[in-house]
Amino acid sequence: MEWTETGVVLSTRKHGEADVILEVMTAKHGRHLGLVRGGRSRRRQPVLQPGNEVYLSWRARLADHLGVFAVELAKARAANLMTSALGLHGVQHLASLVRLLPERDAHQSVHNALELLLDHLDDPAIAAPLLVRFELEMLAELGFGLDLAKCAATGSTDDLAYVSPKSARAVSREAGLPYHDKLLPLPSFLVNGQRQRGSEISYKDIQDGFQLTAFFLERNGPTNNASTLDLRSSMIAALEKSYRTTQPWDFFDDPPLSG
Repeated sequence: MEWTETGVVLSTRKHGEADVILEVMTAKHGRHLGLVRGGRSRRRQPVLQPGNEVYLSWRARLADHLGVFAVELAKARAANLMTSALGLHGVQHLASLVRLLPERDAHQSVHNALELLLDHLDDPAIAAPLLVRFELEMLAELGFGLDLAKCAATGSTDDLAYVSPKSARAVSREAGLPYHDKLLPLPSFLVNGQRQRGSEISYKDIQDGFQLTAFFLERNGPTNNASTLDLRSSMIAALEKSYRTTQPWDFFDDPPLSG
C-alpha cells in the first residue's frame, strides 16, 4: 500500500530513540499517522513542527498498518507561528479540533480551511472570524451543522439575529425578540450576504460567534474534556490580547481589560 500527498503537521510523539510518530491532516486521506524514521534528528525536527505543510509518501504492507512516512518540507509556517501566543495556542487548538475526526476519513473542506487559517494566524482581524467559521465547519463535519440560511419560525432570510439552542436553526430578530433571553446571538458575519469583511466585524461579534460555537461543541462534540477546553480558552485569550494591541479602543464594546 502506498500513496503520496501533501499534509499539515498536527503533532509528533517520540517512538524509540530516534524515530517519531507523525500526525498530519491531508485532503484525501484525512487525519493520518505514520512512522518517520530518524524524525528526532536535527535535520528532521524543524520540518516536523506543527503548522508546517509537508510532502508525504506513505507506505505499508497492509492498509490497516501504521506505515512509514517519507517527509519533505513544502511550506514552512512553524517559525512564524511560534513568534506569537496566538500562533502557538491557535495551532494547538486547531489540531485538537481536527483530532475529533475519525482517523483516515477524508474531510477536504476541513483540510482546506485549516491551511487558510494557518496562513492568517498572524493577523487577528482575519483569523478571528475564520476561527469561528472553522468551528462551525467542524460541527458540520461531525454531523451537528447549524442551519443559518433562514428563520426557523417564519422562513424569512432577512434580519437573522438569533440561533435556537434546541433546533440549531436561525431565528429572525422580530420572531425571536420575545424569547431573546433564551436564544443565542447570531453575529451578522455568519449570515450569507451580510458584512463579510473582517474590518467590519467588532470584537463583540467575535465573542458572540465563539459563544455560539462553544454551546454546540460542548453539547454535541466530545470537546468537554479539560485539555481541549484549556486549549480553546488559551487561544481565545491570546486572540483578545492580539486584538487589543492592534485595534483602537472604540473597536470594543467594553472597556480594556486591566493588566
